[in-house]
Amino acid sequence: MKNDWKKYIIVLFITVALFAIAASLSNFFADKKIAEMRSIQDKLAIDILSAETQFSLLSELSCEQGDGAENLSKELNELAEKISYSEANLKGNEEVTELKRYYSILQIKDYLLAKKINEKCKSNIIPLLYFYTTANNCTECTKQGYVLTELREKYPNLRIYSFDYNLDLSALNAMIRIYKIDDTKLPATKYYETLTERRHKDS
Repeated sequence: MKNDWKKYIIVLFITVALFAIAASLSNFFADKKIAEMRSIQDKLAIDILSAETQFSLLSELSCEQGDGAENLSKELNELAEKISYSEANLKGNEEVTELKRYYSILQIKDYLLAKKINEKCKSNIIPLLYFYTTANNCTECTKQGYVLTELREKYPNLRIYSFDYNLDLSALNAMIRIYKIDDTKLPATKYYETLTERRHKDS
């Protein structure tokens, strides 16, 4: 009987130790993932500020030499993937929510920059705004998200900006009002017509 109790105690000790190790490893990798996200976030902020400053300072921009923001889309997509991963594995984490808010601001700034590029350089960038919800189990949001990801990979000129409708962010709320996004009709997309397309319609 005493030997049985010893076995139980040993098994309990091993089980607790394994859970402790697993929890420590989970926290370690979670912290590492957040640190990676912050690093990408800081670089994106500098790149966007640099591109915006270029538009402000240069009265004659050489469109043939690039628009100063052509690499931002890929990095924004990379940050989006990391945020999605962290949301799935760190539900309710305030740091992840704050990073998501900042990422949404970066998207808005890049969207406005893409519009400037289209107007000034007559480029073929196609900005598409996508509004979704995480408040309820929105299966249609998930399906449409997959479709848009495939379209983005197939068409390099397509820039898709995804926004969580319920994210508490004043800039995002302003976009929702401007584009008249109804919370009962989510997911929703808004397409920005290029200058060339508008001219074709007018002619």
